[in-house]
Amino acid sequence: MEGKVAIIDYGVGNLKSVYNAFRYLGSEPVLVNSPKELEGDYIVVPGVGAFGKGMEKLAAFQEVIREKVSEGIPLLGVCLGLHVMFEGSDESPGIRGLGIIKGRVLKIPTELKLPHIGWNYLKVKRQCPLFDGIRGGHVYFVHSYHVSPEEDVVVATTDYGAEVVAAVWRENVFGTQFHPEKSGSLGLKVLHNFLRVKDAL
Repeated sequence: MEGKVAIIDYGVGNLKSVYNAFRYLGSEPVLVNSPKELEGDYIVVPGVGAFGKGMEKLAAFQEVIREKVSEGIPLLGVCLGLHVMFEGSDESPGIRGLGIIKGRVLKIPTELKLPHIGWNYLKVKRQCPLFDGIRGGHVYFVHSYHVSPEEDVVVATTDYGAEVVAAVWRENVFGTQFHPEKSGSLGLKVLHNFLRVKDAL
C-alpha cells in the first residue's frame, strides 16, 4: 500500500510499534522530528504520557499541524495524540491543547482501577472510514483519561465502569483512545483503513 506516513516524534510517542505497523502494511512511514519536515500523505500523532508534557513537546508543531489539517491531509491521533487535539485536559489545568476538536479531556468516571490497562471491547457506534468492515472487537487501552467532545464526533466507545469514548472522527481528522498498533489484526485493519481514507472523504 503506497503513501508516505509522517509520524510526529515529539518525545512521548510509542514510535517503534506505530512505525512497524505502517511499514508492515506497505506504506512509507517516516519519523518527523521538526515542523519543517512535516510532509506526507498522512500524519500520525502517537503518544503515551501526560497532557501537559505532551503539549510542551508538541509546541513547535502546532501551527503546521493545523495548516495540514486545513489542507485536507488525513490526521490520526492515538491515545495522547487524540487528547492533544482537544482544547484542554483536567490532567493538566491551564494547558491549552491544539483545539482542532471542541471539548476537553476528563478523568474516566469509574470506581475501577486506573490507569485502565488491557483489552476492552470496542463498540462501533456509527459508520466511519476508520472502521470500514469492522463491527466491533477487542482492542488494547492504556489510559486514565478520555475525551469529552462538544461536537458530534464520537464513532466508537468502550465500557470501563462507565462509557468511555474510544474513537472520534470529523472530516479528515481521526482519533483513537486505544492503541491500534498494539491491537492485533483488528488494529492493523484500522490502520489499513486509515491509509484508504482519502478515497472515502
